[in-house]
Amino acid sequence: MKNLQLIAILTILMISTSNIKADKWDLACQAWTFNRFTLTETLEEMEKLGIKYIEMFPNQKIAADDNRTTHFSMPDKQIAELKAMLKKHSIKVKSYGVISPKKEKEWKQLFEFAKKMGIKTIVSEPVQELLPMIDGLCMEYKIRVAIHNHPDPTRYWNPEIVLKALEGRSKYMGACTDVGHWTRSGLDATECLKKLEGRVFEIHMKDVNRTDKEGHAVVWGEGVIDWTKVFGELKRQKFKGKFVIEHEYNWEKPVPDLKKNVAFFNAKTK
Repeated sequence: MKNLQLIAILTILMISTSNIKADKWDLACQAWTFNRFTLTETLEEMEKLGIKYIEMFPNQKIAADDNRTTHFSMPDKQIAELKAMLKKHSIKVKSYGVISPKKEKEWKQLFEFAKKMGIKTIVSEPVQELLPMIDGLCMEYKIRVAIHNHPDPTRYWNPEIVLKALEGRSKYMGACTDVGHWTRSGLDATECLKKLEGRVFEIHMKDVNRTDKEGHAVVWGEGVIDWTKVFGELKRQKFKGKFVIEHEYNWEKPVPDLKKNVAFFNAKTK
């Protein structure tokens, strides 16, 4: 009897622990938030903020005394140095973008770079004619491509356009949904997420102060987005991807706003 009781207790604990792990969401930062700064400075600030994951963008300068950038064409020696930089700050790069090469040769080079860096997701707004080729590379490299949306009238501003682009594509193709850009396009972020259920790889997080093109990013919870509905919908979908801060405001001094964003995220998702 005692053995049966012990097994029952252990089972409950295992289930409880599993549920906690499943509900935990990770926070990342799109380096574009620090596009006025070098990658060295970006990593230093991210470490202070306690953010463990970065989404790098092409062409960020590495350091004040180093004119090299984070472009995917970098040689293997620089890739090794970049990995060492990330390790020094205990930060992992899991995604890269927004990047949309126009030629197959460049796409192959991009996938090779992602493979060497351990990047799992490429964020892009690709020309639709290239989607079959891109999907083939996704399956070959087992690296995902997440279609990103900028505001209307850009290529993928509406989730219906993204859904159409993903028809017949492999599991390696999905969406990087920017809820702020949807809102600035007059769309409801929660309803957009519903339409893309099962295809959302990551969320570009920004709150905005208006529901039109004149709107700009504000601290999360201080804008017009209903985060209770957004987080509720993502929990319903059992979303497993990362939330990526992309704060496109206060460019010269973004850290105070980022501190508030991190606190908001931790309070809402604990």
